Amino acid sequence: MGGWEDYKYPIAMVVLQLGYAGVALVTKAAMLQGMSPPVLVVYRQAVATLAVAPVAYLSRRKSGGPSLGLRSFSLIFLAALIGITTNQNIYYEGLYLATSSTATAMANLVPAITFVMASVVGLEKVDIGSLRSIAKIAGTVICVAGAIFMALLRGPKLLNAQALPVTESTIGQEGEHWLQGCLFLFGSASLWSIWLILQVPASASYPDHVSLSAWMCFFGTLQSAVVALFFEPNVAAWTIHSSFEIISCLFIGIFGSGVSFFVQVWCIAQRGPLFSAMFNPLCTVIATILAALLLHEEIYVGSLIGAVGVIGGLYVVLWGKAKDCQVMNKETDTESLQTNYKPDLEEPLLSDKSTHTNENNA
Repeated sequence: MGGWEDYKYPIAMVVLQLGYAGVALVTKAAMLQGMSPPVLVVYRQAVATLAVAPVAYLSRRKSGGPSLGLRSFSLIFLAALIGITTNQNIYYEGLYLATSSTATAMANLVPAITFVMASVVGLEKVDIGSLRSIAKIAGTVICVAGAIFMALLRGPKLLNAQALPVTESTIGQEGEHWLQGCLFLFGSASLWSIWLILQVPASASYPDHVSLSAWMCFFGTLQSAVVALFFEPNVAAWTIHSSFEIISCLFIGIFGSGVSFFVQVWCIAQRGPLFSAMFNPLCTVIATILAALLLHEEIYVGSLIGAVGVIGGLYVVLWGKAKDCQVMNKETDTESLQTNYKPDLEEPLLSDKSTHTNENNA
C-alpha cells in the first residue's frame, strides 16, 4: 500500500515533535513573562483533565471498563505524584534555569535511564556476552556522558553571543544556574523513567488507558495545587495577566497532555513503540533552532556536542533493544503472529503498556 498510507505516520510524528518543541518554547516564554512554574503546572494539568475526562467518560459509557479499586487507586495516585506532580515541577524549574534545547536534549536520556532501572527491578535482562546487551550498556554510558558534557563543559558560544562585558561573578552565577538547571532536568528524566516502569503494574491493574490517563491528570491537578499553594502562597502569583499566558496554558494543557496522547497511542498501535521513539531527537533539533531564533537562547559548543552524544547514545540503546525483540520474535513466532502489530514492529525499552504516552514534560 503506497501513497498517503506510507507517509501519514511519519508526518504525524514530525508534527508531534514540532508540537513538543512548541510546548517547551511556549512554557519557557510564559515563565520569562513572570508565570510561576508551580502555578503553570496546575493550570496545565487542569486543562489536560478537562480535555481528556470527557473522552474517557464517553469511552467508558460505550464499552464499560474496570472499576477503580484500592490497588488501582494507589498505583495511579503514586504514578501521578511521581510522573506528573514532582516530575513537571522539577522539569519546569530546570527549563527556567537552563534552556529549551537543553531540556529537550535531556529528555532523550529517558530510554537509557529506564533501561538501567528496568534491569535493576528485573524487567530487562542483561547478558554481558551478548552484543545486544553491550550495545544497550554502551548507549546508556554515551547518553549519560553527553548529559554530563552539556552540564559541565559548555565551551564557547556559537549563536547569540553577547558583546557585553562579563564579570567573573556573572560567569560564576550563570554557570551555577546552568548546572542547577541540568541537575533538575536529569532528575526529571529519572522520575519519568520511574513513571514508565510504574505503568506496568498500573496498566495491568487498570487496563483502560484513556480513563487511566484521565485519572492521572485529575490526581496530578490536585497534587500540583497542594504543591503550588505551599510554594506560592501569594494569591497574585495565580493571576493571569495577558492573553499570551491564557493561550500558553491552553496550548500546553491541550496539546502537551491531551492531543499528544492520542497521536502517540495511534502511532504506537500502528507502527510500534520503536517507530515512535526514533522521532524523539527531532524535537531537540527543532527546539534548538527555534529557541535561538525566537527566544534568543545562547547555543554553546559543549551543549551541541553533548546533545549529539545523548542522541547517538539513544539510538545505540534502541538498536540493542530492537535486536532483543527480533530474537524474542523468532523464539515466540506463534505468539507474535497473534499480536495486532505489523511485521516491522519492535519495542525500544518496555512493553507497550508502559509506553502508551510520551514525555508529558515536554
